[in-house]
Amino acid sequence: MSDIRAILRAMTPCPTAIASARIERIGSEREPLLVLDEAVTEPERLVEIAASASTFADAATGGDNFYPGRLAPAPLEYVGALSRALDPLIREHYDLPDVAPWRASCNFALATLAPERLRLAQSIPHVDTVDPLQFAVLHYLCDPAFGGTAFYRHRSTGYETLTVDRLETYQSALDRELEAEPPQLGYINGDTAQFALMHRTDCVFNRVIVYRSCLLHSGQIPRPEALSADPRQGRLTANIFLTYRPVRATP
Repeated sequence: MSDIRAILRAMTPCPTAIASARIERIGSEREPLLVLDEAVTEPERLVEIAASASTFADAATGGDNFYPGRLAPAPLEYVGALSRALDPLIREHYDLPDVAPWRASCNFALATLAPERLRLAQSIPHVDTVDPLQFAVLHYLCDPAFGGTAFYRHRSTGYETLTVDRLETYQSALDRELEAEPPQLGYINGDTAQFALMHRTDCVFNRVIVYRSCLLHSGQIPRPEALSADPRQGRLTANIFLTYRPVRATP
């Protein structure tokens, strides 16, 4: 029983972190970025769960999953506790009065691929979806030296977020640009011919950041030679995706 209680404590959001969450505004579109430090009470135990009680597998090499490493399901109790704690903050700062939680998914994630193994889609900023009601919740569970998360502006269109209406224009422009001037394959780390760095969030152990999944972003990997498949040694994060749906008024 004591072990179970210890695990549950590791998954408990810290009330102080929720109360002291800060908001940053990103780029010219002024998209909110939520930042919570010391997010859960015993983060080291989450690392141990990832290391000793989780089964990692390579991320899908096809489809729309381009994560450059290995994934493992995270405990449902952790996902539920953190999602419930963040829900009031998301509603407040993203002005979402008439929505309801619809879906939540979460994996432990370990970036492991060497730069020369990356594909083109992994070497440029990306969005997870164009759905404005999906939010990425990123929990850093690693040493700050592994790098944080960066947000980008597409230079020719000026887009910082992608929507259904913007997607065709963006993709057409980007395809032409990448054909004319292909980037070097590897982890993006700052300005390129196609993208301008507009904001960077540092990796801090037990920090949680929340942003719309439609923001152009990329992980910052300043020392790819230090990446490891060991959750205790590598760039371990917990990646949660929260999706809301509008609440329909009853007649």
